[in-house]
Amino acid sequence: MEANEVLSSFKELYGDEGTIRLFHSPGRVNLIGEHIDYNGGYVFPCALEFGTYGAVRARKDSKINLASTNFDLKVDVDLMDLSFKKEHDWANYPKGVIKIMQEAGYNLSGMDILISGNIPNGAGLSSSASLELLIGVMINELFNEGNIDRIELVKLGQKAENQYVGVNCGIMDQFAIGMGRKNKAVLLDCGTLNYEYADADLKEYSLVIMNTNKRRSLNESKYNERRAECDEALKILNKYKTINVLCDLTPEEFEIIKNHIASEKVKNRAEHAVYENQRVKDAVEALNKGDLISFGKLLTASHNSLRNLYEVTGDALDIIVEEALNSESCIGARMTGAGFGGCAIALVKKEKVEEFIENIGRNYYQRMGIAADFYLSGIGEGTCEVK
Repeated sequence: MEANEVLSSFKELYGDEGTIRLFHSPGRVNLIGEHIDYNGGYVFPCALEFGTYGAVRARKDSKINLASTNFDLKVDVDLMDLSFKKEHDWANYPKGVIKIMQEAGYNLSGMDILISGNIPNGAGLSSSASLELLIGVMINELFNEGNIDRIELVKLGQKAENQYVGVNCGIMDQFAIGMGRKNKAVLLDCGTLNYEYADADLKEYSLVIMNTNKRRSLNESKYNERRAECDEALKILNKYKTINVLCDLTPEEFEIIKNHIASEKVKNRAEHAVYENQRVKDAVEALNKGDLISFGKLLTASHNSLRNLYEVTGDALDIIVEEALNSESCIGARMTGAGFGGCAIALVKKEKVEEFIENIGRNYYQRMGIAADFYLSGIGEGTCEVK
């Protein structure tokens, strides 16, 4: 839905009296730096141009009306009772942010809210974090004169997902969405929240997001298994070099001490973390120089490491990346997100994008028996009010 359609739908649903304000919150994609946030490494995400619209009007009472053009379920709650209810489904995300902000002592009142998102659910492009920041920025602008620090809103969004919804996500998604800037990617240390922007001018290339339409199934046990293996590697390597996290090591330092890890599997996990962190640094350098060929090669190397060393890709992602790399118009591709389904990204010559999508779509369907979806996006702004 476009901005004007969202406003029209809002008026149909709630009436058109009073001041109605419109906000937009993007999706996000991580360009490179996968499965290293919990190993003290860098991530390198950017905000997308598509995302979630929210139309809102303040009320004089304590009632919150929540509706979405994406779901039939409408939810009415009161600021006096914002407890989690499983049957409230998608509405638990906005409720969580409202409750967390209420507990933090920020100003609040009732609201009529209509949400309309075009981030595919379950693709791993962060529809939940997009919604969380949307609600946080609305509350900041409507009731707190825009005075809440943006990084504070990012942290509140993550807190809502962790403590209220009960999903143990890191902070990258909320950070990329809340702090995104047009044509910039964010180099972020998830541990310290130190960050810097890097140019992400893709010049004659387009970022093609390839949704395998295989729902991500990185279940809690696989994720916890990988973390435990990394912790084990850290414990062993610490006997030979004092480090706080695996990503404190340079590849050169890792090569000297890696053979102290007896388990091949544990060694592989650590190798991925150390080298992926270096790839992120190299990717930033390549983009800042405008060297997109080197950047593309780093994307591909990242995918190979996630497949061979970290083992989190799976058939669907491997096939779609392989098909992308078989195309002459593609200079790099990798899975993005948690893995085992969800999305991959490819850097593709702009004038060849349609042909690329047609070929990859056909070949992927022949091999997987699932139709892929493709999205084109530039690098967009973070969450903001639409004037």
